[in-house]
Amino acid sequence: MQILAHFGDGGPGPWILFLPLVWALAIGGGITLLRRTAWRGRRGPARPTVADDSPIKVLGHRFASGEIDEDEYWRRLSVLDEEFGRHGGKGAR
Repeated sequence: MQILAHFGDGGPGPWILFLPLVWALAIGGGITLLRRTAWRGRRGPARPTVADDSPIKVLGHRFASGEIDEDEYWRRLSVLDEEFGRHGGKGAR
């Protein structure tokens, strides 16, 4: 151990930065791994989603393509929202 502590006769030398570099890479890698996996779902409240084949989604596509106007969209959406809800289940509230 004494040989490693005295690089030549001038002190530890540049290799002394190796251990802090290893720790910095390990901590940075751990944080990166947590951000990409475990912490990903905790960014805030989830928006209600609608299934791709639900009538609400089809209605939205028809409105976006111009098949129906805004008044008809809102009328039909209120009826569908009572029947299917925003979470996709029948009668879901």
